Amino acid sequence: MKSAEQEIEAGERFAFGANWQAFLKTLNEDRIQIAEESLKELLLEQDLQGKTFVDIGSGSGLFSLCARRLGAKVHSFDFDPQSVACTNELRSRYFPDDEDWVVETGSALDEDYLKSLGKYDIVYSWGVLHHTGDMWQAVENTLLLTKPDSKVALAIYNDQGLRSSFWLQVKKMYCSGTIGRYAMLILFIPYFSLRLVVASIIRRRNEFATYRRHRGMSATHDWIDWLGGLPFEVAKTDEIRIFYEVRKFKLLNIKKTRGLGCNQFMFQRER
Repeated sequence: MKSAEQEIEAGERFAFGANWQAFLKTLNEDRIQIAEESLKELLLEQDLQGKTFVDIGSGSGLFSLCARRLGAKVHSFDFDPQSVACTNELRSRYFPDDEDWVVETGSALDEDYLKSLGKYDIVYSWGVLHHTGDMWQAVENTLLLTKPDSKVALAIYNDQGLRSSFWLQVKKMYCSGTIGRYAMLILFIPYFSLRLVVASIIRRRNEFATYRRHRGMSATHDWIDWLGGLPFEVAKTDEIRIFYEVRKFKLLNIKKTRGLGCNQFMFQRER
C-alpha cells in the first residue's frame, strides 16, 4: 500500500491534511459550538458521557474535539500524516496530556489495524470513506469496530450520475499538478463565490456567514476540498441503507442532500 505522501505525489490523492491545517487558522469557539450541535443532532445524543467514540479519518480533529467535549473517550486516526498533526494540535490546545483522547495514524482499509482497536459505542466517519480508494471495503470495515447497540454515523457523497462523473474529472485535473490545480481554482472559485453572492442578494442575508452554520465549516476550505478531493466515490442513499440493514443495523437518522454534497446516516446495531 502506498503512503498518503506517495499518492499525493502521484496525483492520486488530494492533500487533505494541508487544507485542514489552513482551516484550523479560522477555528474559534463559535465554530466549535456549531460543530458540537451538529454532532449531537446527527447522533441523537445530548452528551456522550461514559461512551467510547472512534473517529475514522479525523481530518482537522474538530469532531474528535467535539466528542471529547461532550464527554466521550475518543480514539482518532487518519491516513494523512498532516491530518493526524491537525488532530494532535487540537488535542494539545484543548485537552493536553489527556489519556482519554488517543490520536494515531491509521487506515480505514487496514483490517488488522482496525481489529486491534477494539469495539466502540460510536463509530463516526464524516465524509471520509469515499476518499479511501475502496469505499465499499471501508464501509464494510466500519463493522469491525461495532458491538451490540453501537451507533455508526457516516456521510457519503451523493451519487448524481453524470454530474458526479464530471466532478471526478475536475478532481483528477486539480491533482494532476500545479497547472491543473490553478486552472481549476481560477475556473471554479469565482463561480462558487458568485453563487453565494447571488444567494445573499436574493435571501437578503450574508450567505458566507450562514455557511459557517453548516457544521462550523469554512466555505473556501470546503470548496478546495471539493475541487481536489481524490480518491472520489459516490453512493445512493438506498445503497448505504440496504448495506447496513441487511447486516442488522437499524437506520435511526438520515439527512439527504438534493445535490452533490453528502448524505448523512446514523445506524444502530441491533442486538
